[in-house]
Amino acid sequence: MPEEQAFSVLVKIMFDYGLRELFKQNFEDLHCKFYQLEHLMQEYIPDLYNHFLDISLEAHMYASQWFLTLFTAKFPLYMVFHIIDLLLCEGISVIFNVALGLLKTSKDDLLLTDFEGALKFFRVQLPKRYRSEENAKKLMELACNMKISQKKLKKYEKEYHTMREQQAQQEDPIERFERENRRLQEANMRLEQENDDLAHELVTSKIALRKDLDNAEEKADALNKELLMTKQKLIDAEEEKRRLEEESAQLKEMCRRELDKAESEIKKNSSIIGDYKQICSQLSERLEKQQTANKVEIEKIRQKVDDCERCREFFNKEGCVKGISSTKEVLDEDTDEEKETLKNQLREMELELAQTKLQLVEAECKIQDLEHHLGLALNEVQAAKKTWFNRTLSSIKTATGVQGKETC
Repeated sequence: MPEEQAFSVLVKIMFDYGLRELFKQNFEDLHCKFYQLEHLMQEYIPDLYNHFLDISLEAHMYASQWFLTLFTAKFPLYMVFHIIDLLLCEGISVIFNVALGLLKTSKDDLLLTDFEGALKFFRVQLPKRYRSEENAKKLMELACNMKISQKKLKKYEKEYHTMREQQAQQEDPIERFERENRRLQEANMRLEQENDDLAHELVTSKIALRKDLDNAEEKADALNKELLMTKQKLIDAEEEKRRLEEESAQLKEMCRRELDKAESEIKKNSSIIGDYKQICSQLSERLEKQQTANKVEIEKIRQKVDDCERCREFFNKEGCVKGISSTKEVLDEDTDEEKETLKNQLREMELELAQTKLQLVEAECKIQDLEHHLGLALNEVQAAKKTWFNRTLSSIKTATGVQGKETC
């Protein structure tokens, strides 16, 4: 059941079904129930009743939990559920039916026991027997089939109250007052002990609360200090964040300028490279033309030499001059005009060859200078890009670290 419904059922059982009366006035109504149960045993199970008289076993020694807890203290729940259902349908008298059913089904075992054995049987063996649902079902069928007259219960109740009144009248007033006085003194002593315990508990609780309060105040002070420090750190972090944002903006602007400058340098260098390539192409064209012209001139001279019988002797098969001595001899034999012509031609060829080599060396020097300038420009661009990237990355990491600290 939900909690509210369960509490409503409890209130109903305690007040309307009379279960609360069992706990009042020194359990007076509970003793009345024991008196009724013993007379029902005398009527329904006389041999077991006589056996209990012989061993001095009274009902309050084994049946108190049956009435006070509705059999929930020892017996399994599936059996208790049936008992409570019958209680809600028939009333508190159902307890007598179940009690008589238990005694009747256990009669053979109880007749063989003594006082200690009977108490042990009620405490241990009887609950174990009804762990089986089949036995519990048979017990409930037996309890439902037993017919207990309400008139008899009323009759036994009147007899009990009459007996108690007679006992009270026959009792000496002094003894009754002394007993009542002892009871009140015991109650007073118990209340004083409870008062002392409560006072001690109150003092202990106050000390503990004072200590807890001091600890809480210390923790509050520490937390306040930590809060102030955290606020100050937050302010510093915000200022640092603002400064880093400004530095980041300045760095971005500087990087943008450097990048624009590097791009302009690259464009400038690219134009220089283009001029360099154009010059190289022109030089290579000129060199090729010069080499072609030299080859043609050499072929003409070789053709002339081949046509001249005298000049043929100065060259070998590969077209090379055979030797200086032979050349001098041949030249001595030649005419001055022919020698002068050949010398002029050789001087012109050597001069052109030297000029061509000089131009080639100058072109190579220019190419090396251009490559050097281009490498420096590229290194500067890469260094500028790397510096900008490192600065940007470090600023981003710093800003991210500050934001992480703020989040923490």
